[in-house]
Amino acid sequence: MHPEAKQWAREEFGHVELGDERRRKRLVMMAAQAASNPSGRVSDVFVVGAERQAAYDFLEAPADQAEPMATAMGRACATRAAVHSFVFAPVDGTSLTLVDRAQTKDFGGIGPYMHGARGLKVIDAIAVSPDGVPLGIGALQWWARGEEPLRRSHKSRKVHEKETLHWLDAVDQMAARFAEYAPSTRLWFQLDREADARSLLQHLDASGHWFTVRSRSNRRLQDASRRRYLRDVLRRRPILGDELLEVPARPGQRCRLASMRIRAASVTLRLRDQWTKTTRQLQINAVWVRESSATVPRGEQALEWILLTNHPIDTIEDAKLVVFGYTQRWRIEDFHKAWKSGVCDVESTQLQAKAHVIKWATLLAAVAMRVERLKQLAREQPTLPASTELSKNEIEALILLKRKYKKRTEEIPDSMPTIAQATLWIAELGSYTGKSSGGPPGSITIGRGLERVLMAAEGIAAWKSSRKKR
Repeated sequence: MHPEAKQWAREEFGHVELGDERRRKRLVMMAAQAASNPSGRVSDVFVVGAERQAAYDFLEAPADQAEPMATAMGRACATRAAVHSFVFAPVDGTSLTLVDRAQTKDFGGIGPYMHGARGLKVIDAIAVSPDGVPLGIGALQWWARGEEPLRRSHKSRKVHEKETLHWLDAVDQMAARFAEYAPSTRLWFQLDREADARSLLQHLDASGHWFTVRSRSNRRLQDASRRRYLRDVLRRRPILGDELLEVPARPGQRCRLASMRIRAASVTLRLRDQWTKTTRQLQINAVWVRESSATVPRGEQALEWILLTNHPIDTIEDAKLVVFGYTQRWRIEDFHKAWKSGVCDVESTQLQAKAHVIKWATLLAAVAMRVERLKQLAREQPTLPASTELSKNEIEALILLKRKYKKRTEEIPDSMPTIAQATLWIAELGSYTGKSSGGPPGSITIGRGLERVLMAAEGIAAWKSSRKKR
C-alpha cells in the first residue's frame, strides 16, 4: 500500500457512508491500490490473492454502494472548489462498451440498436477551476437502456420518459453538493449540442447558476410581428472583436491557433413544448464565434459555435469569457478518454453485473480524474511547486528515478521541481518521447510513470520507517 496514494484515497472517499467502518476502510484501500496500479481489470489491480478476493467481495456485495461513493467524490470535488468564486462545470454523456456476447448480463444497448453493442450509459458532471484545472467529479448518473427502442417518437414523450431526465438529475446533483459543501461558489454549467433541449434550457435557467449550451439549431425567436431566427439576428450584429483560441488535435481536426470572430446579442427564445402544445419564452444571451478563414487548415471546416448563456455579455471581455468557458467543456472529454480506454481502461472490465460494474467504474473515475488534474496543472499552472500535488516521498522518488534514467546531457538539481517539470519527468518514465509523439504528455504516459513513482515512493517510505525503528 502506497502511503501517498492512501492519503489521496482518504481525501476522496474518507467521508463515504457505507453503514460500516470496515467497508469504508476497504474502499479507501481499494482506491489507493487502483491509483497505484490503475487498470480496468480487478485482477490486474489487486495481484495479492487476499486483496483481490476482498475487492471482489466489496464489488459483488448486494448493497447499493455506488451512490454513497459518488456522494463522497462530490463532496471532495466541492471542497476543492470552495476557494473559487465560481467554477466551470462541464456536463456530458458517454457510454461504456462492455463485453456481453451472449447478452446474458443485465447491461443495455448503446448506440444504434441495429449494431447490437452492449454496455451502460452515464451522464457525469465535473468541476474545473477558472484557469482550467480539473477539481473533481460532482455527479454521476447511470442507467441501462431497455432491450427494445421505444416506438413513440422523442417529441411525443414526456420528460420523465426521455433520457433527458438523467441530464436534469446530474445538474441537480451537482448543484445540491455545491450548495452543501461550497455554498459561496457559483457553478457555470457547460454543455454541448446534445443538451440544447427546451426542458434542459429551462431547468438550467431555474438552477440559480450560470450556464452555457451550444446551440444545435437555428432557434426561432419570440416576435409577435414576424418569424425571426437566431442566426439572422446574430449575423446583423457587429463584430465585437477577435480571440485567439488554442484548438487541440482531435479526429479530423489538426492542432492550431484559431482566430475567432465574436458577435453577441440578447434575445428571447420561443420554446415549444411538443407534449402540451404550449409555448414559453426564455430570455437569453447568444454569443456567435466563427473562425477566420486565415487559420482554417486545408480540407477542414471552420470552427463555428452559437453559445446560449445566461452570463452577462455587456463587454467584449464578458463575451470572451463565455467562449473560454465553453472550451473548458473539453476537459470532460479528456477525462472520459482517460477513464474509458486510457490509463484506467474501465471498458476492459470482466465483471458480470451492472451493479458491480458501476461500483468499479465509479472508483476508477476518481483515479482517472486524479491523473487529469495532474496533467492540466502542469499545463495551466506550470510554475507551481511539485509539492502542490505530490508528497515528499513521491518527489524524492521521482528525482532518484530521473537521475537513474536521465540523458547524458541532463542535470537534475536537488531543488524542488515545478509541477510542469515533475509531470514531464513522470511522463518520460511512462515512455513519453517528447512533443514529436503528438503533443504534451497525456494521461496514459503520466499514469504509467506515476505508477513507477508510487512504487519507488513506497520503498522510500518503508526504508525510512525501518530506520526509525532501530
